[in-house]
Formats: sequence, C-alpha cells, structure tokens
Amino acid sequence: MRVAVIGGGWAGIAATVELTAAGVDTTLFEAGRVLGGRARSVSIDGRDLDNGQHILLGAYRETLALMRRVGADPEQLFDRHPLQVIDNAGFRLALPKLPAPLNVAWGLLTSPTVDWREKAKTAWWMEGLKRRRFQLPHDTTVARWLDAAGQTGILRRHLWGPLCLAALNTSAEYASAQLFANVLRDSLGSPRREDTDLLLPRVNLGELLPEPASRWLHAQGAEMRLGTRVLNIHPDADGITVDGEAFAAAILACAPQHAATLWPASAIAYDFEPITTVYLQFGRQNQTPFPLTNLLGKFGQWVVDRGNGLLACVLSGHGDWESLDDNALVMALENELAVPEKASWRKVIREKRATFSARPDLPRPVCRTSNPRLFLAGDYTWADYPATLEGAVRSGRRAAQLAIKPAW
Repeated sequence: MRVAVIGGGWAGIAATVELTAAGVDTTLFEAGRVLGGRARSVSIDGRDLDNGQHILLGAYRETLALMRRVGADPEQLFDRHPLQVIDNAGFRLALPKLPAPLNVAWGLLTSPTVDWREKAKTAWWMEGLKRRRFQLPHDTTVARWLDAAGQTGILRRHLWGPLCLAALNTSAEYASAQLFANVLRDSLGSPRREDTDLLLPRVNLGELLPEPASRWLHAQGAEMRLGTRVLNIHPDADGITVDGEAFAAAILACAPQHAATLWPASAIAYDFEPITTVYLQFGRQNQTPFPLTNLLGKFGQWVVDRGNGLLACVLSGHGDWESLDDNALVMALENELAVPEKASWRKVIREKRATFSARPDLPRPVCRTSNPRLFLAGDYTWADYPATLEGAVRSGRRAAQLAIKPAW
C-alpha cells in the first residue's frame, strides 16, 4: 500500500513517521526546501534562527515521544524549568517542584504582588473548574469568562491575559474560553507536575524534530519530495491520484487554506492571526533574570532569551504593533526593553497567517473526509487544542493510524 502525505510541517512529519514505522510505503510532498512548515529554522545573515518562537510544555507528551522515536533526545535539546511567569512590572508566579496540585497552590500563595482575597478567589475558581473537568456550559470569549468568574484583578493582567495570548495566539477579548480551559486542564490543572514545566529549546527548531525526522525517514526508506508543490488530487475507485500519480490513500497535512484549494469540501472560513519575531543582538553579558519574560509595554509581549545576548521578542495576535514598519517596531521594542545599549544586530520575521484565530465556537473539521481514502491532519483539525505543535503532532498520528487500517 502506498500513501501520500501532502505537507511537511509537524503534522505531516508525524504522519509520515507513523506510516513508515508501520511498514507503509510512504511519499511525503513538501512545497518548501526543508521540513518544518511554520515551525522551522531559517538562515539569515549567516545565522541559523527560527521563523518564530515555540515554547513547549511538559504536557507535550506526543511531541516529545515523536522526537525520541526519530533519535532526538529531549533531555539534551531542552532546558526544563518549573513554570514561572515574570514580567517587567514586578509580577512573579513561580511553581516549585512539588507534586501537583501542591505546586500550583504554593506558586499562587507565594506570589508577592497578589493579595490574599484574590488568591482565595482564584483558588476557589480553579477548584470549581477541576470539578467540572474544565468543561464550560457554553463557549464565550476568555474576557467575558474571566469577568463572570470575578478574575478582574492583578492575575487578569499579569497571568491569564498573557497566557491566553501565548497559548491561543488570540487576545482574551476574542479568544475561545473553552479552548483556553482545555489548555489550563492539561497544564496548571494537570495531575502530573511535569506537565507544567517550561521546555526552552537549546537548539533551533530544525534540530528539535524536522532534521532528525528527515534523517530517520531517509534511513527507513521513506521518499521525501522537497520543493514539490502538489497542484491536484483526484479520488478514483482504486485510490487517490496526486498530480497524476496513484496512491492507495492520502493525508492532507498542509495549512487549512492550502488544504481547501486541493479539497474544497474541507474549506472553512477561518480568520488568521499574525506572529512576528524581532531578534535583537546585545552584548553577551546581557541576560534576563529568567529565559522567558513578559514585557508589559504598549507593543512588547513575550521576550525569549536565546543566550549570548540574543533576545527574541514575540508579538502575536492582531494589535497596534502591526501598523509599525520594521524599523519603527525595533525602536519601540528597544525602548520598552530599556537595555542600556543599542542592539548591534536586528531582524524582523513576520508571519501574517501564523495560526487560525481561536474564536468561540469555531468550526473544526474532523480527520475523515467524504472520501474514505483521504484524511486531514494539522493543528486546525485537533479540535481539543488551539494551534499548537502538540495538536499538529497528535493530528498527524491520528490520520496515519486511520490510513493504516483502511475502511475501504
């Protein structure tokens, strides 16, 4: 049986590895020159950088398992830190290495800028969420959900709002409360302490999965056609024809707008959210107190310390920052960072359609299509999560498992 996987992002990689490991003759088509899709390494000015910042959590179990499967060791690739949320306004919430849920309770109780009344209200609210298994009676925006829960104090501005934007790439005023509750369920609400850990990459995105997966697939005999954009898929009685080539089945693992072009029945009118990464090179002595900091400025959001004085400022979701050109954006962020020196090197990478906009009651397609030989994969098809690497990996594995056990 031959199966085609169309799209070499993390969902396509996961599907191809799953199929190949099961002994299926697999061909991976990828329009770009490298694997990785929207989470890949790029070479700029002689530097190997990432096209965006992706912060993983210990809860990304299937992603970590996939890395191990292709020979990448997460223990060597990540710095693992108990979750801390720190910002430039003095807020700090740090989880200790205690069993769950004591780690979250202790972190909340010892947060120095939150009064006891708000801590008690938040603890009671979180306990209620756990009793309801993080299922909301109806979906609404995160902002309205927090208002109804009385989460309107310091934690709203310094914790819930920034976490919502980081996890859903959509501001709390527009983001789905149910999707955010799902994120909380598998992180702060998880019974496993390790699920809340921050995994900060020591290497570029390519070295986490795309490059080791490429080597593993090559060694296993899978065919990878990089720089090959699929123009047409056509179902027939015996399978799926991909640009005139016959396969028993196919997995569409590309972005939703590209999948809809190839298979119009999958089309859903999504809105999209941007992500921009602004790299600023300062002197090697410049270090942040923690590798991930929330920059509460007019434009700045999260700042990732990549080491050796290189800071990556992440701007996600629609906002005022989009109106600034690259030079103006760099100047604004340098002012908000308040580093006592100017950056010696700067680079702005914009992804205008980085993720789908995680709005309330957003329709999400299922993995199966109207054709039993064609399957969908990609973070937008994993309805339990917003656009995440973990959702992409899970969706790819699910599509592959269905293709391995055909219903035709």
